[in-house]
Amino acid sequence: QVQLQESGGGSVQAGRPLTLSCIAPGIGFDGRCMGWFRQTPGKEREGLATISTNGRTYYADSVKGRFTISQDYARKTLNLQMANLKPEDTAMYYCAASGLSCGRPLAPSSFGFWGRGTQVTVSS
Repeated sequence: QVQLQESGGGSVQAGRPLTLSCIAPGIGFDGRCMGWFRQTPGKEREGLATISTNGRTYYADSVKGRFTISQDYARKTLNLQMANLKPEDTAMYYCAASGLSCGRPLAPSSFGFWGRGTQVTVSS
């Protein structure tokens, strides 16, 4: 059963915005920390933005001020608004959910449920 599904990836030019969305038909968002991560070939998965159960958000320095994570409880979606994209933002982007307790924000090991990813390619 697919637990998390990302959408919204694509190819954009540098400086342009893009918004990713994630739904969780298999598990839901209630009581879980949620996050966005990315990975490029040969590199470790990087935590970009996470949101805790009380709504507190955490951002990696590499995206702080450019990316915004949010949850739409009515539509049961997790969004990542990305502004001023750079070529170095090119990666596979993943949505993730924790179990019913949250570990360290931005740490991939704190999240046990993952989507299959959506590719973002930024050209200069």
